Amino acid sequence: MPTNWSVEARIGPKVTVDPVQALAKFAAGQWGVVSRAELAACGLSDKQVKRMVARGHLHPLHRGVYAVGHRNVVTEGRFLAAVKACGPEAVSSHHAGCCLRGWLRYDGRPIDVTAPTKRTRPTIKTHRSELVERVIVRQIPTTPPLRTIIDLARVEEERTVKRALRAARFTEAELQLLPRTGLLGRILDLSAAPTASGNEDEVLDLVLKAGFTHPLVNARYPGSGYIPDLWWPEQCLLVEVDSLEWHSDPLAQRADLDRQAWLEAKGERVLRTTRAQVRRDPARFIARLRAAGAPLRGA
Repeated sequence: MPTNWSVEARIGPKVTVDPVQALAKFAAGQWGVVSRAELAACGLSDKQVKRMVARGHLHPLHRGVYAVGHRNVVTEGRFLAAVKACGPEAVSSHHAGCCLRGWLRYDGRPIDVTAPTKRTRPTIKTHRSELVERVIVRQIPTTPPLRTIIDLARVEEERTVKRALRAARFTEAELQLLPRTGLLGRILDLSAAPTASGNEDEVLDLVLKAGFTHPLVNARYPGSGYIPDLWWPEQCLLVEVDSLEWHSDPLAQRADLDRQAWLEAKGERVLRTTRAQVRRDPARFIARLRAAGAPLRGA
């Protein structure tokens, strides 16, 4: 077991302080979540644990896993509790592993855990694997990055896998280690560029499938803090994929106009679109790109 999960590494091999103090110190370092074995290592007997549960000092989350002090555990605590509930060799994986790294947003689904032995637990989706690799992400045992994305591709739809893969920003050397077959292969053959949202994913895919050369994606514009969504530097052409989340309020819209005026003064052309516009009339967007001089592959 990793040292950062060890009670002895936190409070010493022999507990000489009050068990409740030892518990508080240990739980503070792992999202307020502890297992029954960790409670025993802190010096708490079964009788004391039952009394703490009855008094509301411990709150059962899964069989043998508790939240300390209150039940309102943050998402990371829920993920760690799911891992603890599946045994000492268990790790967060698949969709949960992507969420821990910020590649995907957690949507409340059952938490993915991989372990040598598959266990049935409410709110946990377990995956059995004889080989369980682990790294620590946000204090939670998790499958390594490449293993996480490979596992995700086995169980999720293309849109979700593509979003996670592009958000991961793997190096070229890392991408070469991924399988070039199946769903991952199709995504890699198109592009693993570091887009920032699902909106950008759809527009980039349309651009590449229409035969245009691959633009720079989220590359910093020289001499500024501005990062265009898609950019062909030689053609002085940029594409911005607007969304309600980032471009709906008056201040954001004013900043967009000011930035566009600044870019146009430098000789750049800026095409703005939204995912809804591209979905509604993709041919029109492609025609706009051609008229603006976006370069075609092989031309």
